[in-house]
Amino acid sequence: MKNEKTQKNTNESLIINLTPHSVRIIKEDGSETVFESKGVIRLAENRKKIGNINGITLNKKSFGSSELPKEKEGIYYIVSLPVAQAFPERNDFLVPDQLVRDEQGRVIGARSFASFIRRRNE
Repeated sequence: MKNEKTQKNTNESLIINLTPHSVRIIKEDGSETVFESKGVIRLAENRKKIGNINGITLNKKSFGSSELPKEKEGIYYIVSLPVAQAFPERNDFLVPDQLVRDEQGRVIGARSFASFIRRRNE
């Protein structure tokens, strides 16, 4: 198993994990790369009471901005799914995709990354 790249080589991008846990990518050839957590991006949570259902409070929930790293060429960030969805304009946000599970159904890795980049012709 290979550990993450900590320095960018001339042909490789730097990938920084900003989730609270390690992320394991299992490549097609069976090799693995593990990205250790280097911090966490969390969304600000906003809540407004809009009513109730059977005596139970009903809130409208939304997510606000968070302190985000600046975009830099050649650097990508692994973030949580809610963070990536909240900032689809960020070309540098990645989420683990094609999850791999063990016999008990626990996630043990992913086969790829996904992005929520919105392009003009998609």
